[in-house]
Amino acid sequence: MKICGVTSPGDARCAEEAGADAVGIVVFSDSPRSVAVERAGEILDRLGPFTTGVCVTATEDGEEIDEMLALRTPAVQVRAEIPLPRTRARVLRMISPGQRPAYPCDAVVIDSSRGRGQPFDRGFARQVLANCPLPAILAGGLTPENANAAAALCPYALDVASGVESRPGVKDPRLVRAFISACRRLP
Repeated sequence: MKICGVTSPGDARCAEEAGADAVGIVVFSDSPRSVAVERAGEILDRLGPFTTGVCVTATEDGEEIDEMLALRTPAVQVRAEIPLPRTRARVLRMISPGQRPAYPCDAVVIDSSRGRGQPFDRGFARQVLANCPLPAILAGGLTPENANAAAALCPYALDVASGVESRPGVKDPRLVRAFISACRRLP
């Protein structure tokens, strides 16, 4: 499970303590969850050794991508069509209906809404999950209440942001724990 859109070390700690496998930090984006790259570095530096930090961006600007990669984040999440320079970071590419990753990657993130919290397209998700040779992570409109239904599709992981917030960019510890608990109860 990835708790995405983390904007503070406290929210990252909350996600870690609840049992998240990964924490997503948005940079260079118009999202209300986007933080300055310096803040992203602070959050990444405070993560424990068993939690993967993922820098998430929508930018196509080469200098901004280089600045993000300079953080030495373990993983980066970008749109399907964005080229990246050679990196040691694992690359997750967001795909929407009608898209395929245009460049090599280590996993795909199925997110029809591009991080806007709208429910994922079940038909598209099934198609990707049935045919993709890479780990496929499901995102879009997830909450503690629908985690079971999403997990029933058998993705590699679930990725939640707005579904565990009290307001944009602020994680609600109760909802974070509820989401992770719902996922952990799955067979």
